[in-house]
Amino acid sequence: MSTTIEMPKLSDTMTVGTVVKWHKNIGDKIENGDTLAEIETDKATMELENFDDGYLLKILVQEGEEAPIGGTLAIIGEQDEKVEDIQEPTPAPKAEEKEISEDGNDTNFTEDKLPDKKSEEASIVVEHENKAAEDVGSGSRLRVSPLARKIAADKNIDLQNIQGSGPSGRIIKRDLQDVEGLEENLIKPSDRSSFEASGTKFSNGLLTSKSIPVSGMRATIAKRLSESKSTIPHFYLQKEINSIPLKRAREAINFNLKKKNELLGISDFNKLSINDIVLKACAETIKWHSEINTSWANTEIIYHAEVHLAFGVAVEGGLLTPVIRNADSLSLEQISLEAKALIKKARSKKLKPDEMAGSTFTITNLGMYGIDTFSGIINPPNAAILSVGSSRQKPVVDDSGKIVAGETLILGLSCDHRLVDGAIAADFLKMLSHHLENPAAMLG
Repeated sequence: MSTTIEMPKLSDTMTVGTVVKWHKNIGDKIENGDTLAEIETDKATMELENFDDGYLLKILVQEGEEAPIGGTLAIIGEQDEKVEDIQEPTPAPKAEEKEISEDGNDTNFTEDKLPDKKSEEASIVVEHENKAAEDVGSGSRLRVSPLARKIAADKNIDLQNIQGSGPSGRIIKRDLQDVEGLEENLIKPSDRSSFEASGTKFSNGLLTSKSIPVSGMRATIAKRLSESKSTIPHFYLQKEINSIPLKRAREAINFNLKKKNELLGISDFNKLSINDIVLKACAETIKWHSEINTSWANTEIIYHAEVHLAFGVAVEGGLLTPVIRNADSLSLEQISLEAKALIKKARSKKLKPDEMAGSTFTITNLGMYGIDTFSGIINPPNAAILSVGSSRQKPVVDDSGKIVAGETLILGLSCDHRLVDGAIAADFLKMLSHHLENPAAMLG
């Protein structure tokens, strides 16, 4: 008995998914728990897990192609079962299809609705604005899968000369692999005059001329941050703190952990990072500033009873923000272990949608990249986001008034002025700074 593998709903805002990579080939034996493929959603690239035993009989959506939620991706069945005998489900009619023009812009059009007079006028305007994307020879637009467009850009293949074999004539990866005489389709770059000074030629370095499709993750980042910056009235505070006590506290805690684990015969143990202590300090400080732990809901302000901390993790193609839940009730070591587990999941593409949702406050740290100071964009529906810069050695004035060698870092706080007033934000940043400059104060 055959089983269909459908496109799952991997995020709350997902409508379609793109198959990035298949981990199994046709004819492979697969078991419950195996990873079938990698699926790109609007938030991240995630692994598609298999729940049935059998053999992979057919793949219906190739790498680089999209499928709507519930769409059939593949078919699993018995080893001797013939694909011809399988009754494939009839896909539901699509109300909307995405068309990709030559310049890489997406335009949406509806096939099953007759346009009224106003929509006809609007379509004329759209057609006029996108006339550069039209195929002059045939009057039609190129249909290209994201993966095929990337391959074409990397290899300088002229897509005008390629006949697509995908749905509705879409050009897919296979069409580029099967092209005979590929060299004939290469676009020869125009001659460039080399700028010379004192007989030295300057290199372009890593610069290249190409166009790549916007990934689902990058599109979501662009949409959310654009909405945040344009709809939320941001204001910004900064405070420079003495980072030496923070570093010494980390060294002392890790030293004690090392000694304890050596007595237990454990060589590999969890080492605390500066970011772990910042997370703990935020959780402790927010407990005494309820306005920082709120969300705007148009007609009401929502106060959250627990602190759910989101923190930025850089991954290939974008940024993810996993969430440490109930951070206000966790110890420093528990926060550290939870953060490391979430980072590992994020970088191995195993982070689940519910592990990235429901935050009440966000921390973003660029200190490891040597950035002195910056201001983060608020992560809706949070009321604020903390930015952490790098620790720098500099002359400071000690308690006796003498100039001595010191070390400082700058904290930045971006707040939603609809929810947080300047005095409240300043008091929060003041207490947070006190906790970081006096880590023992968090134990009281």
